[in-house]
Amino acid sequence: MTNPPGFTEIADQAAYAAAVQTAVSAAAAYYGEGDSALDDDAFDRLVRGIAAYEQDHPDEVLPDSPTGKVAGGAVIGDVPHTVPMLSLDNVFGAEDLASWAAGLERRLDRPVKAWSVEPKLDGLAISARYRDGRLVQLVTRGDGVAGEDVSHGIGTILGLPERLAEPVSVEFRGEVLMTRAQFEAANASRVAHGGPEFANPRSAAAGSLRAKDRPYQVEMTFFSYGMLPLPGTPEALAEDLRTLAHSEIMARAAALGVQTSGATPAGAIACETIEQVQEQVERIAALRGDLEFGIDGIVIKADLAADQEQAGLSSRAPRWAIAYKLPAVEKITKLVAVEWNVGRTGIIAPRAVLEPVVVDGSVITYATLHNAGDIERRDLMVGDHVTVYKAGDVIPRVEAPVTHLRTGDETPIEIPAVCPRCGDAIDDSQKRWRCVRGRACHDIASVRYAVGRDQLDIEGLGENRINQFVEADLIADFGDLFFITREQLLDLDRMGEVSTDNLLLAIEQAKAKPLNKVFCALGVRGTGRSMSRRIARHFGTMDAIRAADTEAFQQVEGIGPEKAPVLVEEIAELSPLIDKLIAAGLTMTEPGGGAIQNAARTEDGEGGEGGQNGEDGEGAETAAALPLADMNVVVTGSMSGPLADLSRNEMNELIERAGGKASSSVSARTSLLVAGEKAGSKRAKAEQLGTKILTPEEFAALVADHI
Repeated sequence: MTNPPGFTEIADQAAYAAAVQTAVSAAAAYYGEGDSALDDDAFDRLVRGIAAYEQDHPDEVLPDSPTGKVAGGAVIGDVPHTVPMLSLDNVFGAEDLASWAAGLERRLDRPVKAWSVEPKLDGLAISARYRDGRLVQLVTRGDGVAGEDVSHGIGTILGLPERLAEPVSVEFRGEVLMTRAQFEAANASRVAHGGPEFANPRSAAAGSLRAKDRPYQVEMTFFSYGMLPLPGTPEALAEDLRTLAHSEIMARAAALGVQTSGATPAGAIACETIEQVQEQVERIAALRGDLEFGIDGIVIKADLAADQEQAGLSSRAPRWAIAYKLPAVEKITKLVAVEWNVGRTGIIAPRAVLEPVVVDGSVITYATLHNAGDIERRDLMVGDHVTVYKAGDVIPRVEAPVTHLRTGDETPIEIPAVCPRCGDAIDDSQKRWRCVRGRACHDIASVRYAVGRDQLDIEGLGENRINQFVEADLIADFGDLFFITREQLLDLDRMGEVSTDNLLLAIEQAKAKPLNKVFCALGVRGTGRSMSRRIARHFGTMDAIRAADTEAFQQVEGIGPEKAPVLVEEIAELSPLIDKLIAAGLTMTEPGGGAIQNAARTEDGEGGEGGQNGEDGEGAETAAALPLADMNVVVTGSMSGPLADLSRNEMNELIERAGGKASSSVSARTSLLVAGEKAGSKRAKAEQLGTKILTPEEFAALVADHI
């Protein structure tokens, strides 16, 4: 069998927990705005490494693990799907494909009579729902069970008419993407309105589809790969959609006016043998560079409905379909220069400036260089011809110099001796260099991060406003925001009384955010929203976090011996800012937090006095007293009753406040499923496993003290 690409080696449990967090965060970014820090290849390698570690250490598997989950466990949105929108498993070559096909035929106990072959489009998967022939709703894939409503995009997507040729109720599934021409036009519009260029067509489509209030519109394109009945679909049509071959259903979709991949040069081909399938795979792969849109593989399906029904589904993918992944594209171009950029935490990162080169349909001018040590290890020089590798058509990176093309005119890359942003010294004790001033070197980026939606959520503080405050010497860090006066704001240009009062109210409201939000706003390296919640819940108060040593931090799930010293160092470095936040009156406690600490104190015979959460010395609830103590909880379907207005993220926070751990998939480790309306496959799996199931109202009563 053809071996798939390699995988990231994971040495121990701490590295495994960190890898899971990285993968879930990357998946959330990828399926959110399309701006994941990991390219497809790096993500796939990481997930394969996680899977390999889990196979060797089955008792250490974390519920949040991305293995076996749609979209890597990224949960986006709360609109339930009519039936799950699943991912596809992958093969990487002809032998893999033949082996998979043979396995499917063994499962069926008969040959597959017909195969369907289509390009795997590199876009954003959505479902489009029509009522009586009128397009009424667009929903992203999300976690496969529920997605985000993006119906505001109706009218901007070619191939998805606002009215069908017939007044039927039906749902189409497919990909929203941008063609090359649409991508260029979108970039021109964005730059004209003062924004940066989109990174690539996929992120442009993902970001544009979610944007609600932009002063400009961009055009996108839809290609359907599926068609399903809805309540109200005429029975004859519904029966056809259940029994016709996939190729016939796509012909019906096209007849209704919805675009399918059959309208492209890649086509949608029906084959009788797997040898014919392989020929079509090679044909489509050869067309890849000439298509007006990006593809990252070819999808092969059993064409007949009977074969699909008998083959069935796994937890994350249909067993009757597979994605034949194409190798990443490489091109050779010239390394013109290296720029050294400073991030919000002071990390100094090199970036390659390239002679523009077209890689799989997009022009590449910049590429990733990891760090100074990586540059030296690769023996890169300015003027080198280099191999540019664009894994998964997302983030390009320089792989290696083509040394036999050197002319002698190449020059060494100048490694900075001081911070390229502020001129201060560089801390080069780690692989990733950092300005000794840390966040103070790039205060605007740090403030912008702190006031973001997932941190303090201070509305009205965009980048231009933050720049204005810094230039006026009103703030040096985000702590200074809480000491700005109304008079100071009114003295600034473009600050009227209404906008001033609204901003001051938003700043005041941020003071009530729980400890996990405040800690997340600090931007401690190696932490994010999920890890900040774990830390806040574990310690309960900011005082306890500041007092913790490396051993104490390693008691928090996901923090190992490598990350713990960084946290201790970072928190000490942030001490002046934390003091400022305390003086400003921000919340420094976590509701229900510190339970683990207090439970340990009680076991040691200290009686839990002086607990982490109470000023009265009575301490917080012990871990055992919390209603969801030691429970893995999954939420699915639409919430109702007291929980009706909570987002999925707010539900996860509620679960953790009540002592549980939020997860996105049902497994043997799941303790409780909260099942709302249209719970779907998760409820069915929970029933099969005998997992306890509560309605949203029953769950609300259980955790009433923590809502």
